Amino acid sequence: MIGMLESLQHESDLLQHDQIHAGEEPYECNECRKTFSLKQNLIEHKNMHTGEKSHECTECGKVCSRVSSLTLHLRSHTGKKAYKCNKCGKAFSQKENFLSHQKHHTGEKPYECEKVSIQMPTVIRHQKNHTGTKPYACKECGKAFNGKAYLTEHEKIHTGEKPFECNQCGRAFTQKQYLVKHQNIHTGKKPFKCSECGKAFSQKENLIIHQRIHTGEKPYECKGCGKAFIQKSSLIRHQRSHTGEKPYTCKECGKAFSGKSNLTEHEKIHIGEKPYKCNECGTIFRQKQYLIKHHNIHTGEKPYECNKCGKAFSRITSLIVHVRIHTGDKPYECKVCGKAFCQSSSLTVHMRSHTGEKPYGCNECGKAFSQFSTLALHMRIHTGEKPYQCSECGKAFSQKSHHIRHQRIHTH
Repeated sequence: MIGMLESLQHESDLLQHDQIHAGEEPYECNECRKTFSLKQNLIEHKNMHTGEKSHECTECGKVCSRVSSLTLHLRSHTGKKAYKCNKCGKAFSQKENFLSHQKHHTGEKPYECEKVSIQMPTVIRHQKNHTGTKPYACKECGKAFNGKAYLTEHEKIHTGEKPFECNQCGRAFTQKQYLVKHQNIHTGKKPFKCSECGKAFSQKENLIIHQRIHTGEKPYECKGCGKAFIQKSSLIRHQRSHTGEKPYTCKECGKAFSGKSNLTEHEKIHIGEKPYKCNECGTIFRQKQYLIKHHNIHTGEKPYECNKCGKAFSRITSLIVHVRIHTGDKPYECKVCGKAFCQSSSLTVHMRSHTGEKPYGCNECGKAFSQFSTLALHMRIHTGEKPYQCSECGKAFSQKSHHIRHQRIHTH
């Protein structure tokens, strides 16, 4: 107590401090009417409304509207966890997380929602799920959220802020948890195994999503058209086909995309990056997933079989598209001419016949193409690459169709 009195050097400081014990909150925000016991807390609170962020991290440059937020953020760099549980030894960087954790040992749940029983401080945010209240709106695109943390995370889409960088490959992430999960790619560790087919995953959530292929479960349904999806991210991306929202914009050419992965893939057109090479035939790819799928050409593995005609495929997406031959389903329709397609990619390519768009340009001669596959074939004119070789006479071809046609000479 003496130490506290010594720290309150001025009478005004003591008067302000006494207001905390008395429960008095004389400082009111004229924007949202929230009240505070200390004037400095009101000043920092007002930064929420003005967007001012005056406290900057010297490690990564991130700015915070409150000094307390900066203090918490700095612990992500230092790893300091000041609050330790004396029951299990688990440590926390934030006091509220430590207090919430302790209730797991006592079983205490003092704050109860009328619908389900959960703990504070999450009960207030949780109740907004029932009321539909979303008080935190993005100033860039207007999207609203029921929690400030969700808004802060969303805003990184617009600012491009990614403070957590992988020291192996340089890839950066908006949250530390995403970096930790990503690092499993480099270690090769895959502790989560599918009991149906034996496929292993580095992340548990990827296993859960994968298992839906076997169960057929599609828990995420579009309220607009009724189409269902295995992943929530797929539903969010699909919903943009109804709203027309394209939040991801290429800084080079200004082209906008509904999905972040589409933007990432598109950006490689400008830089010409193809880091993944097939060690069998030397074909290079922009994405690792394309290389993995390509390998099935050499191994001949086709684990996905159609239960209608028995035809097998190396990729599940190919099977899904194939099944539409039997069902006649063509869910992707052109709004210009009404022509329908089995695949969204086919519709995308078709739309270019109306717009005249040719986004894939050759870096050698400048010739442009509406499809990336056509550009890839064209590039072989410049490189001289002929990845398809006849096993009978050794003659090589730049295109698979030419190789197949040639083989008929030997069979007849």
